[in-house]
Amino acid sequence: MSHVVIAPDKFKGTLTAAQVAAHVAAGLGRASPGLKTIQVPVADGGDGTVDAAEAAGYRRVEIGVRGPTGKPVTASFALLDGTAIIESAQACGLTRLPGGTPAPLTATSRGVGELILAAIRMRAKRIVLGLGGVACTDGGAGLVTALGGKLVDASGAELPPGGAALSRLDHIDVSRLRDLSATEVIAATDVDNPLLGPRGAAAVYAPQKGASPQDVTSLEEGLARWADVTERSFGFVKRDEPGAGAAGGLGFAVLGFLGAAMQPGIELMLDLLSFAGHLAGERAAPDLPVVAVAGVCSLSPGQLRSAGIARAYALADIEPDLTRCLEQPGPLLEDLAGHIARDWLVP
Repeated sequence: MSHVVIAPDKFKGTLTAAQVAAHVAAGLGRASPGLKTIQVPVADGGDGTVDAAEAAGYRRVEIGVRGPTGKPVTASFALLDGTAIIESAQACGLTRLPGGTPAPLTATSRGVGELILAAIRMRAKRIVLGLGGVACTDGGAGLVTALGGKLVDASGAELPPGGAALSRLDHIDVSRLRDLSATEVIAATDVDNPLLGPRGAAAVYAPQKGASPQDVTSLEEGLARWADVTERSFGFVKRDEPGAGAAGGLGFAVLGFLGAAMQPGIELMLDLLSFAGHLAGERAAPDLPVVAVAGVCSLSPGQLRSAGIARAYALADIEPDLTRCLEQPGPLLEDLAGHIARDWLVP
């Protein structure tokens, strides 16, 4: 075997994708000295997407934006050759909540719009927006306000941030709305939920953001009003589109207001990170082994084979204490990589 391509996603809450790749490479190298490894950290559009892009040669740009509660946060996006990769969670992710305190009714996606504007000011012609991991369920209303839209109630007062307030929406003042028609926008997501209903943004994802059953009802009402007003005013009908419910309904706004195209997150990111190029000379081999590394694996050997995976290696297989797996994933990954090397690489 000429080389091993190490292409992990993050171990959420413990290691970034780049750290996972480095630990696996170290373990393989100790067990098989002289082995050539190529590290290609990947992501699916959610947490860690900017990190993966930076590891692939994109330039990281850091700016100040408004976080999910409106307080300033420092967020990053990645830029290369006119393409900006933006991770919505950088601006309004759950990890951006002050003190980790949920704000399901009032959290806003405004910071995502501010990241988009910053990328355009830096001459980005294509925006790849990763949807996922956000703290808000505002249907992308915050993003629209960042782009210059003004959301007002029947008395003419501007609405406060968050999905719950949208139930009072009367109309949108678009006199200062930024025209982004010259910018290509691609939304990366691996969910196909619509905006509303039992599979919608509020019902499925808001409880994960701290919403009570009563909160879910309020958010559903707000999103329904948001869809009614925007679709009537601007002529698009996107509420039932696959992915409209992604990232608290942010998918709905980027489909309708930005004319975005939806693409599967992992496929899009693998392409942007030039993953296939690292397999040159090996890709055509029908028996090229693919093994998976995870914290825990619950799939049967048959299920793994049907996914094209020869075998899965899990931290829990060598360390049954899950607390230790979470506390020391790096050294355990290196030990696990030694098992992989002995099974597949050492004569």
